[in-house]
Amino acid sequence: MNEEKYYEEIEHLIKKNEIQKQVRRLEENNDLVKTYWEIGKILVEAQGGSSRAKYGNELIKKWSLKLTELYGKGYDATNLKRFRQFYLIFEKGGALRHQLTWTHYRKLLPIKNENKRNYYINLCIKNNLSERELTKEIKSNSYERLIDKPDKIDIIVPEKYSITIDMKNPIIIEVNKEIKSEKDLELSILANLDFFFKQLGEGFLYAGHQYKISDGINNYYLDILLFNIKLNCYVIVELKLRSLKKEDKAQMEFYMELVDKQIKEVHHNKTIGIIITKESNEFIVNFISNEDIIHLNYKLKNV
Repeated sequence: MNEEKYYEEIEHLIKKNEIQKQVRRLEENNDLVKTYWEIGKILVEAQGGSSRAKYGNELIKKWSLKLTELYGKGYDATNLKRFRQFYLIFEKGGALRHQLTWTHYRKLLPIKNENKRNYYINLCIKNNLSERELTKEIKSNSYERLIDKPDKIDIIVPEKYSITIDMKNPIIIEVNKEIKSEKDLELSILANLDFFFKQLGEGFLYAGHQYKISDGINNYYLDILLFNIKLNCYVIVELKLRSLKKEDKAQMEFYMELVDKQIKEVHHNKTIGIIITKESNEFIVNFISNEDIIHLNYKLKNV
């Protein structure tokens, strides 16, 4: 093995590790937000329900002493009250958005006006605001400066994309050689893009392959990047010659977030993803949008 091959192996391992670090960060944030919401729910129930919860602080004082001794200041009385407030504001857990971290929510909790709070949540979702950017918007009185304030502002509900309406099942991919690697599959798709697009549906345009995106620290390369003019969104295609794993979905969601931050324009819909995987001798297209995974079979057709 020559020097370049050794370097490529090292770079591949580092790239994989960096992606997994980012994936774990996203998963940990979602778990943290959900945990704090669940703690708030239990506190409210223990204090007799929503109508009485805000008056019952003795229980919080008592439990915070035990929890702080066991797990540190993150569970002191101030934070337990914050968790309770978090649940009272978002009693319907479905209103929580995975784009927002706990730090985002902490900055939003002091905002009592629901319209104002929902405005900033929507701003975070639409523009992928960081915690610092959200703080800047709040301090600049972005909501107060709106010329025309709606009477009612609801939190954005993720759109359900209809990409599968004219998608074929099974999807056929034409190949002219044996597929032994993900690179072989990628080259076969690229050699027959027009046919591949017709299998996926209408409105697809090619944006690039091994498309470089960055999180500001590391570079990542998307196997294939498409754009759909009907859905008005980017579509990432990732290729795996093995079964679908939990981390594949998390990795795709990480890539989707990066494309939304780095490439997507404000007028575009949020990015969606397709992971092509292999199950025994069957090939599967895994379509990812919002929280859903839609599985479709596909076949390789020799030409």
